[in-house]
Amino acid sequence: QVQLVESGGGLVQAGGSLRVSCAASGDRFNLYVAGWFRQAPGKEREFVASLTRGGGGTYYANSVKGRFAISRDNDKNMMYLQMNSLKPDDTAVYYCAARDGYEEKKSQISDYSYWGQGTQVTVSS
Repeated sequence: QVQLVESGGGLVQAGGSLRVSCAASGDRFNLYVAGWFRQAPGKEREFVASLTRGGGGTYYANSVKGRFAISRDNDKNMMYLQMNSLKPDDTAVYYCAARDGYEEKKSQISDYSYWGQGTQVTVSS
């Protein structure tokens, strides 16, 4: 099993940038496909991005494509989400998640077995 802890959230103005991080422990992180989800107040948790075990393949929600970049460093057991051109609609709690298997194009909550506790990102207008 793998344990996940997010960090790096905060308050940023619209148009700004922020990077959130996910630290993994337990099993080797490269055994898992990993991704990011977010949940805004009063809304359901939604998929943001995911990437393959080695990090070479990525998959994004249309709402963040071209603005966000997901990456991982398996040597450090870390995953990152670089967020640029942030909008107020990006305000949410951001969760990292991991799943067994090889397919990275999985966007349902039920596809992921391991979750962090979340980090708050607030974008002011």
